[in-house]
This record gives sequence, C-alpha cells and structure tokens, in this order.
Amino acid sequence: MITLALSKGRIFDETLPLLKAAGIEVLDDPETTRKLILATNQPEVRVVLVRASDVPTYVQYGGADLGITGKDTLLEHGSQGLYQPLDLQIAKCRMSVAVREGFDYAGAVRQGSRLRVATKFVAIAREFFASKGVHVDLIKLYGSMELAPLTGLSDAIVDVVSTGNTLKANHLVEVERIMDISSRLVVNQAALKLKQQPIRRIIDAFAAALQQPTAP
Repeated sequence: MITLALSKGRIFDETLPLLKAAGIEVLDDPETTRKLILATNQPEVRVVLVRASDVPTYVQYGGADLGITGKDTLLEHGSQGLYQPLDLQIAKCRMSVAVREGFDYAGAVRQGSRLRVATKFVAIAREFFASKGVHVDLIKLYGSMELAPLTGLSDAIVDVVSTGNTLKANHLVEVERIMDISSRLVVNQAALKLKQQPIRRIIDAFAAALQQPTAP
C-alpha cells in the first residue's frame, strides 16, 4: 500500500491533474466526505487528509510514504529525513512582509527601530530579519494575521500572499517579498527503499506531467 499525505484546498485541487497523469484518481471529494483516508481507483494507493503543517511529520515518521507540501511548511517545520525529488510548481504564492497603510516601514528599519512582527512562520521571519540586521519581537499567531497591525498588536506581519486581495481589503500593504513559494513532493527515505518501484512510478509520472507545456 502506498499512502500519500495531502491537505485540503488548493494543494489538493492542484495535485489532482498530477495524480491523473500517474493513473490515480481519488474516489471521494474531500470537501463533502467526512473520511480522512480516501480510496483511489488504484487499490494499492490511498490518500490521507492532514493539516498542511502536519504533512512533513506524517511522511518523516512513516504515517505516509509520500506527501505534497509548501516550501514554507518545509522551511518552518523542518525537512529532516525527507527526500524532495520534485518542485511541483503548484499552489504558487509568496511569503511577504506587510504593514498597515501609512506605516513608514522603510523609515522604521532605517532608524533601527525594534519592530513587532506577528506571524505563524516564526523561524522564517526570524532568519529573514536577522539577515537584514533588523531587530524584531516576534509574536506567534495561528490565524487572521491581518488583524495584528490593525489592532496595534504588531507593526508588521509575515504571511503567505497569493493575490494580495485580503491585504488590500484590510488596508494593509506589502512592503517586502521574502521568497516565492510552491509545493514540493516529499518522500519517506525508508519507504523509497522498501517500495521503490511503485514510488518511483509516481515520481516519474509527476515529472513527466510537469514537462507538458499545457498540463490539464
């Protein structure tokens, strides 16, 4: 049995064409079913639905043989023991610093002010600001980052940005791009040795699908 760990939402939706290229079709809709383990048209392949931040953990400790997760999650939570054969170029977004409209971010950085930064990506934010020599107090949040500058909890946020519409709707502006993000295929190294043939078949099918100029 090959187990693939996925998170609901954009990553799941954008993985479906890649699975189809590998001859794998998920038999349940994750948005309508209560099941957490989904069967596929291949009896020896199943999908487990986990939180995005848990995908690397499931793969690392053998709860899943493979998983698909964002570069942000791998950097934040670590990728020890994981083989990363492919950047799948799906669920693209960026990690950025944003502040409320009217806040003089450049001036604060120039003057060496100590910034309060709210984020759930503490490790990424810490490394980014340290590399710039900017002093920050990091505030760990788990949701609704946009509220932090609006309520005075923080001067800035570090968060994933896709279209920028949520920032705009909450009168926030993007002031620095930290990195571009896409999703990676990660593989448990022990599983790759024990189940080499079926896992290699999936990796090769994904790789071939990525070479197509207009993948479905």
